Amino acid sequence: MKHALLIWAGACALLSGQPALAEVTASSDAGFASHNEVLVDAAPAEAWAAMTQPSQWWNGAHSYSGDAANMTLDARAGGCFCEAIPGANGGPAGQTEHMRVIYVAPGSTLRLAGGLGPLQAEAVTGVLTMTIAADGEKSKISWDYVVGGYMRMPMAELAPLVDQVVREQLLRLATRLGTTWDGAPRRL
Repeated sequence: MKHALLIWAGACALLSGQPALAEVTASSDAGFASHNEVLVDAAPAEAWAAMTQPSQWWNGAHSYSGDAANMTLDARAGGCFCEAIPGANGGPAGQTEHMRVIYVAPGSTLRLAGGLGPLQAEAVTGVLTMTIAADGEKSKISWDYVVGGYMRMPMAELAPLVDQVVREQLLRLATRLGTTWDGAPRRL
């Protein structure tokens, strides 16, 4: 648990130079909510296709296997946002379910339930709603993550860390879609 929190805290320190696209919109002892959004240089269909392929943009440092290539997302109700964990000599050692898909409107909304990172070890539930909307020739991608329940660490202390890691993943998705913050297109 402490190791996972240290990894998340380290990632937050690295993100301090990123543009402010994130906000913890509510926080209490019972839970928190965060909102992140970005405008990308892609049509909604392209943004959707990329968003449903986390192995192409997720930061492997925020995975159990250390490699985002092991992450999959089955974008249908009941589908799994899962990660294969390789064993010795490349054989399978296990799998973890990061989140479960609970709502899909293809091309516009994907909602998943589960606790990301260190939240998985706590008695909390989280709901991540990912939306894509056309904005001229671009797409606005919004992620809202709402978490509630019981934790051994005060929620208000963890909320900004979780928000920053979620923001990092959204920024990596935006970069995958060709958006950078200096205006020059670049792909991962």
